[in-house]
Amino acid sequence: MHIVIDFLQSIINFIEGSGVFGVVFACGLITVESIIPIMPLVAFITINFIVLGKTLGFFISWIFTIIGCIMSYLIFKNGFGNKFDNLTENKQLLKKYKHMFKDISTGKLLLIVAMPFTPAFMVNIAAGLVKMDFKKYIIAIIIGKVAMVYFWGFIGASFVESIKNPIILVKIVIIMLLTYIVYLILNKVFKLN
Repeated sequence: MHIVIDFLQSIINFIEGSGVFGVVFACGLITVESIIPIMPLVAFITINFIVLGKTLGFFISWIFTIIGCIMSYLIFKNGFGNKFDNLTENKQLLKKYKHMFKDISTGKLLLIVAMPFTPAFMVNIAAGLVKMDFKKYIIAIIIGKVAMVYFWGFIGASFVESIKNPIILVKIVIIMLLTYIVYLILNKVFKLN
C-alpha cells in the first residue's frame, strides 16, 4: 500500500511541477485508463481533483473519461464487432445476452454507467462488441459519467472526510437521482427509446 501511495504522490508532484504539460499528462492518464484499465480510474480522478481543484479536476476528468470511453467503444465496435458476431452466430445463449445488452434502454444503461463500482471498460467493450446504437451509448456516457466522476473525485480526494460527514454521501445520491431525472426529461423531449 505504501508503494501505491508513493507512486500516486510522485504523479501528483510531476503534474504540479509540469504546468500545462502536467494537465495534458493528467488528461492522457484518464483517457488511457478508460481504454486499458491499468490502474483504478479513481486514482486518476483523485489526482485531478487534488492537483487541479474540484471544479477543473471534475471537468477534465469527466471530458477525458468520455473521450476514453468513446475511443474504447469505437475500437471494439470497428475492430472486433464482426468477429464477435461470427463467434456468437451458433451460440444461442451468447446471442441472447448479446441482444439483451444491445437492446438495453438508455435509462438502464445510464444507471449502469453512473454507478461508481461498474467497470467502465467492460461496458465500453460490451457496447462496442454488440454494436450498440451510438446515440444511446453516448447519451448514457455523457450523463452517467457526471455522477461517477463526482463520486470518485470527492470520495477519493476526501475519503476520511466523507466517512465522517454523511452529507457528502447524501449529495452524491442526490446527484445520481438528478442525473436520472435529466435523462427522463431528455428521453421525453427527444424520444430516445
